[in-house]
Amino acid sequence: MIVRIMGEGQLTLADSHLAELNKLDDELLAEVESGDGPGFRTTLQALLARVRELGTSLPDDSLEPSELILPSPDATLEEVRDMLSDDGLIPG
Repeated sequence: MIVRIMGEGQLTLADSHLAELNKLDDELLAEVESGDGPGFRTTLQALLARVRELGTSLPDDSLEPSELILPSPDATLEEVRDMLSDDGLIPG
């Protein structure tokens, strides 16, 4: 799967990592819904860091269709709230 982190670029990520990332996504969703700003910031950074660790960066000149789009590291709670679906940022 191809994942885009807004403002950073794209990475390829094996589908086998989705269950682990969904745990962080569930935490993020709960923090956004409760308005927990500090928790939100910590979990967002952890989610993005894990995607970077598990994924492989695509070349900067590569423009592949992204199957998953994640917010930038400096996104606000409100911006992420607008991006969320019922499943969070990561489907499943």
